[in-house]
Amino acid sequence: MTTMIKELRAKENLTQIELAQKVGVRRETIVFLEKGKYNPSLKLAHDISKVFKMRIEEVFILE
Repeated sequence: MTTMIKELRAKENLTQIELAQKVGVRRETIVFLEKGKYNPSLKLAHDISKVFKMRIEEVFILE
Protein backbone atom coordinates (compact mmCIF):
# COMPACT_ATOMS: atom_id res chain seq x y z
CA MET A 1 0.00 0.00 0.00
CA THR A 2 1.25 3.44 -0.90
CA THR A 3 0.30 6.47 1.13
CA MET A 4 0.32 10.19 0.52
CA ILE A 5 0.85 10.92 4.22
CA LYS A 6 4.38 12.31 3.94
CA GLU A 7 3.45 14.66 1.11
CA LEU A 8 0.24 15.76 2.82
CA ARG A 9 2.07 16.37 6.10
CA ALA A 10 4.62 18.55 4.31
CA LYS A 11 1.87 20.52 2.59
CA GLU A 12 0.14 21.13 5.96
CA ASN A 13 3.46 21.78 7.78
CA LEU A 14 2.75 18.96 10.24
CA THR A 15 5.48 16.95 11.90
CA GLN A 16 5.15 13.21 12.40
CA ILE A 17 4.68 13.85 16.10
CA GLU A 18 1.89 16.38 15.51
CA LEU A 19 0.03 14.05 13.17
CA ALA A 20 0.47 11.16 15.59
CA GLN A 21 -0.99 13.25 18.42
CA LYS A 22 -3.96 14.28 16.29
CA VAL A 23 -4.88 10.67 15.53
CA GLY A 24 -3.85 9.11 18.84
CA VAL A 25 -0.91 6.93 17.83
CA ARG A 26 2.85 6.94 18.39
CA ARG A 27 5.20 8.72 15.99
CA GLU A 28 6.66 5.35 14.99
CA THR A 29 3.27 4.33 13.61
CA ILE A 30 3.33 7.34 11.29
CA VAL A 31 6.90 6.45 10.24
CA PHE A 32 5.85 2.88 9.36
CA LEU A 33 2.76 4.11 7.50
CA GLU A 34 4.84 6.54 5.42
CA LYS A 35 7.29 3.76 4.53
CA GLY A 36 4.46 1.41 3.55
CA LYS A 37 5.43 -1.08 6.26
CA TYR A 38 2.18 -0.90 8.20
CA ASN A 39 -1.43 -1.28 7.13
CA PRO A 40 -3.66 0.91 9.26
CA SER A 41 -6.93 -0.10 10.84
CA LEU A 42 -10.01 1.36 9.19
CA LYS A 43 -10.42 3.72 12.15
CA LEU A 44 -6.83 4.99 11.86
CA ALA A 45 -7.15 5.42 8.08
CA HIS A 46 -10.37 7.35 8.65
CA ASP A 47 -8.82 9.55 11.35
CA ILE A 48 -5.78 10.38 9.21
CA SER A 49 -7.97 11.15 6.20
CA LYS A 50 -10.11 13.42 8.37
CA VAL A 51 -7.04 15.42 9.44
CA PHE A 52 -6.29 16.15 5.77
CA LYS A 53 -9.97 16.61 4.84
CA MET A 54 -9.69 13.95 2.15
CA ARG A 55 -11.25 10.58 1.38
CA ILE A 56 -9.44 7.46 2.58
CA GLU A 57 -8.87 6.41 -1.05
CA GLU A 58 -7.01 9.66 -1.72
CA VAL A 59 -4.60 9.16 1.18
CA PHE A 60 -4.12 5.38 0.97
CA ILE A 61 -3.57 3.91 -2.48
CA LEU A 62 -3.83 0.15 -3.00
CA GLU A 63 -1.26 -1.27 -5.39
